[in-house]
Amino acid sequence: MTTYDPSTDYHALNAMLNLYDEHHRIQFDKDKEAERAYVASEIEPNTKHFDSTAERLAYLIDNQYYEKRVFDQYTPEFLDVFYARAAASGYEFETFLGAFKFFRSYALKSFDGKQYLEDFPQRCAAVALDLAAGDERAANAYLDEMIAGRFQPATPTFLNLGKAQRGEPVSCFLVRIEDNMESISRGINAALQLSKRGGGVALLLSNLRELGAPIKHIENQSSGVVPVMKLLEDSFSYANQLGARQGAGAVYLSAHHPDIMRFLDTKRENADEKIRIKSLALGVVVPDITFELAKQKAQMALFSPYDVERVYGKPFADVPISENYEKMVADDRIKKTYIDARKFFTTLAELQFESGYPYIVFEDTVNRANPIDGRVTMSNLCSEILQVQEPSAYNEDLSYAHVGRDISCNLGSLNIAKAMDGGLGGTVETAIRALTSVAEQTSIAAVPSIRRANEEGHAIGLGQMNLHGFLAREGIQYGSDEALDFTDMYFMTVAYHAYRASHDLAVERGRAFVGFERSAYAKPAGQGNYFDKYTDGRRSLEPRTSRVRELFAQYGVAIPTVADWEALRDAILADGIYNQNLQAVPPTGSISYINHSTSSIHPIASKIEIRKEGKIGRMYYPAPYMTNENLEYFKDAYEIGWKAIVDTYAEATQHVDQGLSLTLFFPDTATTRDVNKAQIYAWRKGIKTLYYIRIRQQALEGTEVQGCVSCML
Repeated sequence: MTTYDPSTDYHALNAMLNLYDEHHRIQFDKDKEAERAYVASEIEPNTKHFDSTAERLAYLIDNQYYEKRVFDQYTPEFLDVFYARAAASGYEFETFLGAFKFFRSYALKSFDGKQYLEDFPQRCAAVALDLAAGDERAANAYLDEMIAGRFQPATPTFLNLGKAQRGEPVSCFLVRIEDNMESISRGINAALQLSKRGGGVALLLSNLRELGAPIKHIENQSSGVVPVMKLLEDSFSYANQLGARQGAGAVYLSAHHPDIMRFLDTKRENADEKIRIKSLALGVVVPDITFELAKQKAQMALFSPYDVERVYGKPFADVPISENYEKMVADDRIKKTYIDARKFFTTLAELQFESGYPYIVFEDTVNRANPIDGRVTMSNLCSEILQVQEPSAYNEDLSYAHVGRDISCNLGSLNIAKAMDGGLGGTVETAIRALTSVAEQTSIAAVPSIRRANEEGHAIGLGQMNLHGFLAREGIQYGSDEALDFTDMYFMTVAYHAYRASHDLAVERGRAFVGFERSAYAKPAGQGNYFDKYTDGRRSLEPRTSRVRELFAQYGVAIPTVADWEALRDAILADGIYNQNLQAVPPTGSISYINHSTSSIHPIASKIEIRKEGKIGRMYYPAPYMTNENLEYFKDAYEIGWKAIVDTYAEATQHVDQGLSLTLFFPDTATTRDVNKAQIYAWRKGIKTLYYIRIRQQALEGTEVQGCVSCML
């Protein structure tokens, strides 16, 4: 390893990435120098070293850094060989920001924060050992996939596993709130308990009665949803995971709830401080009928959840609005008010310009695609989790009269480029087993409804990242016909291997997820079976372009045929699958940097990304696989435009049983009309959810630096 002068300014080296050299070329080598200088001058001198694996593990376990239980499942001899394999990988971060993110946010440190106790291979090793739960073969498989960069567990899993002082390895949680004080109290308690454990929490507010609704038949008593939002926001700001992750929350409300405009107004920049919501994310659940009413320039009815539940005998969120809209309008027992449907969508766009919120869940699209018995009524903090819940009921002392089902998100993502390099199928199957281990080893006793759903459904969310990086590496423009073709074939192939792995788990465990027999997976072939779309001839299972056909052949990745799907379908009909849900594509933030991947499956936001890291200042991150020779394939999301992004997500969505976190990017010339057009286009293309809206912020006149890569490219 090259020796560096400890006084080397790695910040200055990293900054040179954003300045052209004398030949007007990006100085990628300077970022690599920055990474090595950072490790040599900051990490190595402050790392505690040991003479052997046994000595290291004994120290970390005895001093309560590592959890003894994890390592007691293996023999000392295996651990010696295992850690030697990890060290022999010769792992080195590809960028300065990747190294900085890992050592700042993930690596185990001494309690006083002065010494590093892990490097990247050692963190991977601890995670793999914990996931494998004593299975040496599985531990080796998980280690190989992580160090090779093909599979990256989500932040809570990668941060926490193996450590004695830790939170849960679960990314986020979804909790329903029903229309009674007991459920509201339980919801607030869940927000506190789950935030303490490190997960983001989303809560459904659609069932709560509106402002002015009766309580115990006395009119004008309810305070509506906004005060509950304020209570939740305070809860999230109070609880965090040992200071490692701030509490984060989201709330979802039906577009046809009478408080919808007040709900949206809480995000306005000029909102009264009594109602203004600063840190809580907002999401709106929009059914098809809302779009139809806007198309007709009609008024849209907002229905009292209190009355709907009395009439239909079930909570408002569980009543399909589009299907029952006309009947509810005509029913005099249901109180209703009206707003202009087009004004509603204009308000959505205005607020998205101001804050990026609200997220949008296309309710009917989601439920048409949902293979599980029941209704999906909300999503999570990143809008990719779409699972069925069941309401809980409570006694007056807040004990459970009935434990329903809520949601935990067990997430991890594949690096598309490296997964393709490695043949894809084996990586998918190993990742499914790793994520299933997270589900099996997690039990959230503080929120019994989450524990029940996790134990019965073993739901997971295998995600993807680095689509743009892979396409550019292969000389394919994001959003082109070839790119859309690849996205379609790749996600279909991933789905095949994911279901195959889940079927194998069902056979090994001797059981399917609870409720399998009522799912679309259990329906007879040709009669609504989930896999009919792959076997009934409606679509071709072969690439549409020769380039994509060549790519799969080049990397030795077999695309599943109709016969493959038929055989898998029949095996699943016989044995079931172990995981209620299998795929969800999150936005991938920090893990993309340490894995050197473009985030999720959307395009890059900039060729050279500028990040502000607290008091540290600006850092620069080059797009993965970008060179001075292939810059033409790295158009950013604003250049590519929202339509190509929606088209890409539409190709992937048809193969993903849950959702995909989709951010829309607009130039600074965009109007609310442009945002509404994008929303309508996404809805028509079968997109399930929309995450953030990003508006490009142009530099102030005169502030551009001559020769600045991020300014000029």
